[in-house]
Amino acid sequence: MNKMLQQTGHSEPVGSTSQQVGGLSTSGPVLSDAAFARITAIAHREAGLFIADGKAAMVRTRLARRLRALKLSDFESYCSYVESSEGRDELGMMISALTTNVSHFFREDHHFETLKKTILPGLIEKARQGEKIRIWSAGCSNGQEPYSIAMTLLESNIPHNADIKILASDIDPNVVAHGREGLYPSTMATGLDEAHRDKYFTREVMDTDEAWRAKPELKSLISFRVLNLLQPWPMHGKFDVIFCRNVVIYFDAPTQDKLWERFANILKPSGWLFLGHSERVSHGAMSKFKNSGMTTYQRNGTGSAQAAGTPQAPARN
Repeated sequence: MNKMLQQTGHSEPVGSTSQQVGGLSTSGPVLSDAAFARITAIAHREAGLFIADGKAAMVRTRLARRLRALKLSDFESYCSYVESSEGRDELGMMISALTTNVSHFFREDHHFETLKKTILPGLIEKARQGEKIRIWSAGCSNGQEPYSIAMTLLESNIPHNADIKILASDIDPNVVAHGREGLYPSTMATGLDEAHRDKYFTREVMDTDEAWRAKPELKSLISFRVLNLLQPWPMHGKFDVIFCRNVVIYFDAPTQDKLWERFANILKPSGWLFLGHSERVSHGAMSKFKNSGMTTYQRNGTGSAQAAGTPQAPARN
Protein backbone atom coordinates (compact mmCIF):
# COMPACT_ATOMS: atom_id res chain seq x y z
CA MET A 1 0.00 0.00 0.00
CA ASN A 2 2.72 2.20 0.44
CA LYS A 3 5.28 4.67 -0.80
CA MET A 4 8.70 3.05 -1.00
CA LEU A 5 11.97 4.42 -2.33
CA GLN A 6 13.60 1.95 -4.69
CA GLN A 7 16.49 0.30 -2.88
CA THR A 8 17.87 -1.95 -5.60
CA GLY A 9 18.26 -2.08 -9.35
CA HIS A 10 20.91 -1.24 -11.90
CA SER A 11 21.14 2.27 -13.30
CA GLU A 12 23.59 3.85 -15.70
CA PRO A 13 26.12 6.23 -14.18
CA VAL A 14 25.14 9.80 -13.44
CA GLY A 15 25.84 11.94 -16.48
CA SER A 16 25.23 9.16 -19.00
CA THR A 17 24.57 10.49 -22.47
CA SER A 18 23.35 7.45 -24.36
CA GLN A 19 20.96 7.48 -27.31
CA GLN A 20 19.38 10.88 -27.87
CA VAL A 21 15.58 11.24 -28.02
CA GLY A 22 14.14 14.66 -28.75
CA GLY A 23 17.31 16.40 -27.56
CA LEU A 24 17.40 14.47 -24.27
CA SER A 25 19.29 11.32 -23.41
CA THR A 26 17.10 8.25 -23.06
CA SER A 27 18.63 7.87 -19.61
CA GLY A 28 18.14 11.56 -18.86
CA PRO A 29 20.25 14.69 -18.82
CA VAL A 30 23.19 15.14 -16.46
CA LEU A 31 22.20 15.56 -12.82
CA SER A 32 24.63 17.91 -11.11
CA ASP A 33 25.45 17.64 -7.42
CA ALA A 34 23.70 20.96 -6.84
CA ALA A 35 20.52 19.85 -8.61
CA PHE A 36 20.53 16.52 -6.75
CA ALA A 37 20.88 18.35 -3.44
CA ARG A 38 18.02 20.65 -4.41
CA ILE A 39 15.75 17.75 -5.38
CA THR A 40 16.44 15.83 -2.18
CA ALA A 41 15.75 18.99 -0.16
CA ILE A 42 12.40 19.48 -1.90
CA ALA A 43 11.44 15.83 -1.41
CA HIS A 44 12.33 15.98 2.28
CA ARG A 45 10.67 19.32 2.90
CA GLU A 46 7.45 18.55 1.04
CA ALA A 47 6.99 14.82 1.58
CA GLY A 48 9.41 13.75 4.32
CA LEU A 49 11.34 11.51 1.94
CA PHE A 50 14.92 10.79 2.93
CA ILE A 51 17.01 10.12 -0.17
CA ALA A 52 20.55 8.90 0.47
CA ASP A 53 23.50 10.37 -1.39
CA GLY A 54 24.02 7.12 -3.25
CA LYS A 55 20.61 7.41 -4.94
CA ALA A 56 21.58 10.08 -7.48
CA ALA A 57 21.38 7.65 -10.41
CA MET A 58 17.90 6.52 -9.36
CA VAL A 59 16.72 10.12 -9.03
CA ARG A 60 18.11 11.04 -12.44
CA THR A 61 16.50 8.07 -14.15
CA ARG A 62 13.12 8.55 -12.52
CA LEU A 63 12.86 12.29 -13.07
CA ALA A 64 14.23 12.30 -16.62
CA ARG A 65 10.77 11.09 -17.67
CA ARG A 66 9.20 14.15 -16.10
CA LEU A 67 11.65 16.45 -17.88
CA ARG A 68 10.73 14.85 -21.19
CA ALA A 69 7.02 15.21 -20.42
CA LEU A 70 7.47 18.91 -19.65
CA LYS A 71 9.99 19.48 -22.47
CA LEU A 72 12.58 20.82 -20.03
CA SER A 73 16.25 20.41 -20.87
CA ASP A 74 17.89 20.36 -17.43
CA PHE A 75 17.21 19.52 -13.81
CA GLU A 76 17.85 23.06 -12.61
CA SER A 77 14.91 24.31 -14.68
CA TYR A 78 12.81 21.44 -13.39
CA CYS A 79 13.55 22.33 -9.76
CA SER A 80 12.62 25.96 -10.40
CA TYR A 81 9.35 24.88 -11.98
CA VAL A 82 8.46 22.50 -9.13
CA GLU A 83 9.10 25.24 -6.58
CA SER A 84 6.99 27.79 -8.46
CA SER A 85 3.28 28.39 -7.92
CA GLU A 86 2.63 26.96 -11.39
CA GLY A 87 4.40 23.74 -10.48
CA ARG A 88 2.35 22.64 -7.48
CA ASP A 89 0.72 19.82 -9.43
CA GLU A 90 4.11 18.73 -10.72
CA LEU A 91 5.36 18.44 -7.15
CA GLY A 92 2.96 15.54 -6.68
CA MET A 93 4.17 14.01 -9.93
CA MET A 94 7.78 14.36 -8.74
CA ILE A 95 7.09 12.60 -5.44
CA SER A 96 5.22 9.88 -7.31
CA ALA A 97 8.15 9.40 -9.72
CA LEU A 98 10.60 9.12 -6.83
CA THR A 99 8.60 6.46 -5.02
CA THR A 100 7.27 3.02 -5.84
CA ASN A 101 3.79 1.89 -4.85
CA VAL A 102 4.10 -1.58 -3.36
CA SER A 103 0.90 -3.11 -2.09
CA HIS A 104 -1.40 -6.08 -2.17
CA PHE A 105 -4.61 -7.10 -0.47
CA PHE A 106 -4.42 -8.23 3.16
CA ARG A 107 -0.70 -7.52 3.29
CA GLU A 108 0.73 -8.51 6.69
CA ASP A 109 -2.43 -10.44 7.45
CA HIS A 110 -1.76 -10.62 11.20
CA HIS A 111 -2.86 -6.99 11.39
CA PHE A 112 -6.22 -7.86 9.88
CA GLU A 113 -6.57 -10.77 12.28
CA THR A 114 -5.99 -8.37 15.19
CA LEU A 115 -8.47 -5.93 13.69
CA LYS A 116 -11.13 -8.62 13.28
CA LYS A 117 -10.68 -10.59 16.50
CA THR A 118 -9.39 -8.04 19.02
CA ILE A 119 -10.46 -4.56 17.94
CA LEU A 120 -13.72 -4.77 15.99
CA PRO A 121 -15.88 -6.56 18.60
CA GLY A 122 -15.52 -3.58 20.94
CA LEU A 123 -15.87 -1.00 18.17
CA ILE A 124 -19.00 -2.66 16.79
CA GLU A 125 -20.57 -2.58 20.23
CA LYS A 126 -19.81 1.15 20.41
CA ALA A 127 -21.33 1.59 16.95
CA ARG A 128 -24.52 -0.13 18.15
CA GLN A 129 -24.68 2.49 20.89
CA GLY A 130 -24.50 5.26 18.30
CA GLU A 131 -20.80 6.14 18.43
CA LYS A 132 -18.88 7.07 15.29
CA ILE A 133 -16.11 4.66 14.28
CA ARG A 134 -13.26 6.05 12.22
CA ILE A 135 -10.31 4.21 10.66
CA TRP A 136 -7.48 5.85 8.73
CA SER A 137 -5.37 4.19 6.03
CA ALA A 138 -2.49 6.68 5.91
CA GLY A 139 -0.39 6.08 2.82
CA CYS A 140 -3.06 3.98 1.11
CA SER A 141 -1.24 3.66 -2.23
CA ASN A 142 -3.55 2.16 -4.88
CA GLY A 143 -6.23 1.28 -2.35
CA GLN A 144 -5.68 -2.39 -1.57
CA GLU A 145 -5.25 -1.64 2.14
CA PRO A 146 -8.49 0.32 2.71
CA TYR A 147 -10.46 -2.19 0.66
CA SER A 148 -8.98 -4.97 2.82
CA ILE A 149 -10.09 -3.05 5.91
CA ALA A 150 -13.57 -2.61 4.42
CA MET A 151 -13.87 -6.34 3.68
CA THR A 152 -12.82 -7.11 7.25
CA LEU A 153 -15.53 -4.75 8.53
CA LEU A 154 -18.24 -6.30 6.37
CA GLU A 155 -17.24 -9.80 7.44
CA SER A 156 -17.58 -8.74 11.07
CA ASN A 157 -21.31 -8.08 10.68
CA ILE A 158 -21.27 -4.36 11.34
CA PRO A 159 -24.75 -2.95 12.04
CA HIS A 160 -26.54 -1.78 8.90
CA ASN A 161 -26.98 1.78 10.23
CA ALA A 162 -23.57 2.05 11.89
CA ASP A 163 -21.60 5.26 11.38
CA ILE A 164 -18.33 3.63 10.31
CA LYS A 165 -15.98 5.27 7.80
CA ILE A 166 -12.48 4.63 6.47
CA LEU A 167 -10.31 7.56 5.39
CA ALA A 168 -7.80 6.49 2.72
CA SER A 169 -5.10 9.07 2.03
CA ASP A 170 -1.91 9.36 0.02
CA ILE A 171 0.30 12.18 -1.19
CA ASP A 172 0.11 10.91 -4.78
CA PRO A 173 -3.08 12.01 -6.59
CA ASN A 174 -2.65 9.27 -9.20
CA VAL A 175 -2.84 6.40 -6.71
CA VAL A 176 -5.69 8.11 -4.87
CA ALA A 177 -7.63 8.29 -8.15
CA HIS A 178 -6.87 4.62 -8.79
CA GLY A 179 -8.12 3.63 -5.35
CA ARG A 180 -11.25 5.70 -5.76
CA GLU A 181 -12.01 3.94 -9.04
CA GLY A 182 -11.42 0.56 -7.38
CA LEU A 183 -10.48 -1.38 -10.51
CA TYR A 184 -7.63 -3.89 -10.20
CA PRO A 185 -6.10 -5.92 -13.02
CA SER A 186 -4.91 -9.38 -12.07
CA THR A 187 -1.35 -8.07 -11.58
CA MET A 188 -2.60 -5.76 -8.80
CA ALA A 189 -4.94 -8.27 -7.14
CA THR A 190 -2.29 -10.24 -5.25
CA GLY A 191 -3.62 -11.40 -1.90
CA LEU A 192 -7.25 -11.25 -2.99
CA ASP A 193 -8.46 -14.84 -2.65
CA GLU A 194 -11.30 -16.25 -4.71
CA ALA A 195 -13.86 -16.04 -1.91
CA HIS A 196 -13.26 -12.32 -1.25
CA ARG A 197 -12.96 -11.57 -4.94
CA ASP A 198 -16.26 -13.19 -5.87
CA LYS A 199 -18.14 -11.69 -2.94
CA TYR A 200 -16.89 -8.11 -3.03
CA PHE A 201 -15.74 -7.48 -6.62
CA THR A 202 -17.20 -7.76 -10.10
CA ARG A 203 -15.23 -9.11 -13.04
CA GLU A 204 -14.39 -6.82 -15.97
CA VAL A 205 -12.09 -6.98 -18.98
CA MET A 206 -9.21 -4.49 -18.98
CA ASP A 207 -6.89 -4.41 -22.01
CA THR A 208 -7.76 -8.05 -22.84
CA ASP A 209 -6.92 -9.08 -19.26
CA GLU A 210 -9.42 -9.72 -16.51
CA ALA A 211 -9.79 -7.10 -13.81
CA TRP A 212 -11.83 -6.77 -10.65
CA ARG A 213 -13.92 -3.75 -9.61
CA ALA A 214 -14.87 -3.11 -5.99
CA LYS A 215 -18.60 -3.31 -5.38
CA PRO A 216 -20.54 -0.28 -4.05
CA GLU A 217 -20.84 -1.83 -0.59
CA LEU A 218 -17.05 -1.62 -0.25
CA LYS A 219 -16.70 1.81 -1.82
CA SER A 220 -19.41 3.28 0.42
CA LEU A 221 -17.22 2.71 3.48
CA ILE A 222 -14.17 4.56 2.12
CA SER A 223 -13.35 8.21 1.42
CA PHE A 224 -10.21 8.70 -0.67
CA ARG A 225 -8.27 11.94 -0.24
CA VAL A 226 -4.96 13.42 -1.32
CA LEU A 227 -3.11 14.27 1.88
CA ASN A 228 0.50 15.08 2.77
CA LEU A 229 1.38 13.63 6.17
CA LEU A 230 3.83 16.47 6.80
CA GLN A 231 1.30 19.23 6.24
CA PRO A 232 -1.60 20.26 8.54
CA TRP A 233 -4.30 17.61 8.57
CA PRO A 234 -7.86 18.75 7.79
CA MET A 235 -9.53 16.11 9.98
CA HIS A 236 -11.16 17.39 13.16
CA GLY A 237 -12.30 14.18 14.84
CA LYS A 238 -10.17 11.41 16.30
CA PHE A 239 -9.58 7.91 14.98
CA ASP A 240 -10.10 4.50 16.52
CA VAL A 241 -7.51 2.82 14.30
CA ILE A 242 -4.68 4.06 12.08
CA PHE A 243 -2.86 1.95 9.51
CA CYS A 244 0.41 3.64 8.46
CA ARG A 245 2.54 0.81 7.12
CA ASN A 246 5.81 0.94 5.22
CA VAL A 247 5.70 4.72 5.04
CA VAL A 248 7.63 6.22 7.95
CA ILE A 249 10.64 3.97 7.42
CA TYR A 250 11.67 6.35 4.65
CA PHE A 251 11.52 9.42 6.92
CA ASP A 252 14.43 10.56 9.04
CA ALA A 253 14.26 10.24 12.83
CA PRO A 254 13.12 13.83 13.61
CA THR A 255 10.31 13.54 11.05
CA GLN A 256 9.25 10.19 12.48
CA ASP A 257 9.20 11.58 16.02
CA LYS A 258 6.90 14.42 14.98
CA LEU A 259 4.61 11.96 13.24
CA TRP A 260 4.35 9.68 16.29
CA GLU A 261 3.29 12.71 18.32
CA ARG A 262 0.67 13.69 15.77
CA PHE A 263 -0.68 10.14 15.50
CA ALA A 264 -0.96 9.99 19.29
CA ASN A 265 -2.87 13.28 19.31
CA ILE A 266 -5.37 12.18 16.67
CA LEU A 267 -6.01 8.71 18.12
CA LYS A 268 -8.80 8.17 20.62
CA PRO A 269 -7.74 6.93 24.06
CA SER A 270 -6.72 3.28 23.63
CA GLY A 271 -6.82 3.73 19.84
CA TRP A 272 -4.68 1.44 17.69
CA LEU A 273 -1.73 2.08 15.37
CA PHE A 274 -0.46 -0.49 12.85
CA LEU A 275 3.01 -0.07 11.31
CA GLY A 276 4.96 -1.88 8.61
CA HIS A 277 7.12 -4.92 9.35
CA SER A 278 10.36 -2.88 9.57
CA GLU A 279 8.94 0.06 11.51
CA ARG A 280 8.87 0.77 15.23
CA VAL A 281 7.60 3.64 17.35
CA SER A 282 10.69 5.37 18.70
CA HIS A 283 11.71 4.99 22.33
CA GLY A 284 10.95 8.63 23.05
CA ALA A 285 7.35 8.26 21.84
CA MET A 286 6.59 5.08 23.79
CA SER A 287 5.27 7.13 26.70
CA LYS A 288 2.20 7.64 24.52
CA PHE A 289 1.92 4.07 23.21
CA LYS A 290 2.13 0.52 24.45
CA ASN A 291 3.28 -2.41 22.35
CA SER A 292 0.29 -4.67 21.71
CA GLY A 293 1.71 -7.15 19.21
CA MET A 294 3.89 -7.40 16.15
CA THR A 295 4.18 -3.80 14.82
CA THR A 296 0.94 -3.10 16.67
CA TYR A 297 0.58 -0.27 19.18
CA GLN A 298 -2.18 1.07 21.39
CA ARG A 299 -2.54 4.64 22.58
CA ASN A 300 -1.86 5.33 26.24
CA GLY A 301 -3.68 7.87 28.37
CA THR A 302 -6.33 10.35 27.31
CA GLY A 303 -4.53 12.21 24.53
CA SER A 304 -3.07 15.67 24.17
CA ALA A 305 -4.86 18.99 24.12
CA GLN A 306 -2.80 20.07 21.12
CA ALA A 307 -4.69 20.12 17.83
CA ALA A 308 -3.94 16.86 16.11
CA GLY A 309 -3.84 18.35 12.65
CA THR A 310 -1.24 20.98 13.47
CA PRO A 311 2.45 20.07 13.19
CA GLN A 312 4.75 21.30 15.89
CA ALA A 313 7.02 24.13 14.82
CA PRO A 314 10.51 22.90 14.00
CA ALA A 315 13.17 23.58 16.58
CA ARG A 316 15.50 26.47 15.83
CA ASN A 317 19.23 26.10 16.34
